[in-house]
Amino acid sequence: MMRALLLPMVAAALALGGCVAGIASSAVGMAVRSAQGEAQANQHLQPNARAACTAQASQYGAVRVIDVQQSSASKIIVWGTVGEGAARRSFECAFGTRVTSFKLRAIAPSG
Repeated sequence: MMRALLLPMVAAALALGGCVAGIASSAVGMAVRSAQGEAQANQHLQPNARAACTAQASQYGAVRVIDVQQSSASKIIVWGTVGEGAARRSFECAFGTRVTSFKLRAIAPSG
């Protein structure tokens, strides 16, 4: 009789063990995501982004900001040009709470 009950109990324990491991894994994943936190919205920093990106670009010449866009909750992109005439180039500047990337590109001559 004991042997007849032992086999189903072992099978049930193995099945539940997998379920418990899945639940534990899910709980750990949620804890990690919670610890990382949500990206902080920074729309209110658009004037700061414009100023910081303008300062970064100014080392290449006269700056003209073309557009400032919120690309995600925590990322602002500033586009513009620097320089004059044939020496003019475009820039793309990413900003979170500070400048996180700055790309400068040549502008192809029209014609």
